[in-house]
Amino acid sequence: MNNIDKTTAQKIIEKSFEKGRELKLNPLMVVVLDNRGAVKACVAEDGTSPLRFSIAYGKANGAFQMGMGSRALFNRAEQQAYFINAVNALTDGNLVPVPGGILIRNNNKDIIGSIGISGDTSDNDESAAIYGIESVNLIPDIG
Repeated sequence: MNNIDKTTAQKIIEKSFEKGRELKLNPLMVVVLDNRGAVKACVAEDGTSPLRFSIAYGKANGAFQMGMGSRALFNRAEQQAYFINAVNALTDGNLVPVPGGILIRNNNKDIIGSIGISGDTSDNDESAAIYGIESVNLIPDIG
């Protein structure tokens, strides 16, 4: 697989929601981007606030555009806030450097998309995303 198709994106989202329910998380918003960085699928659970799409998209987009998970972007922001601020300006504010944005890799380790989740704590968002990716036998890359 060289790209995320609609069916796979939807399965990742459903499994991420499943993990959220298992962990009793707040309602989640999930955005999956394909290998062009375009939105392939996005779904909000009932009860998410309006800003959750922008946050989830910013996590997924930041990971995809920078080629590293948003946890790594978070760590980079702690060390070089000026750099992350500059990159965020280049993306028109569509980079959210906190955990919950993950690269999706195939078995050849190629980046085939990314996911962003928002709704609970960043660590919990990330856990749900990892579960969703692994459930379709793809590789989550948080780093």
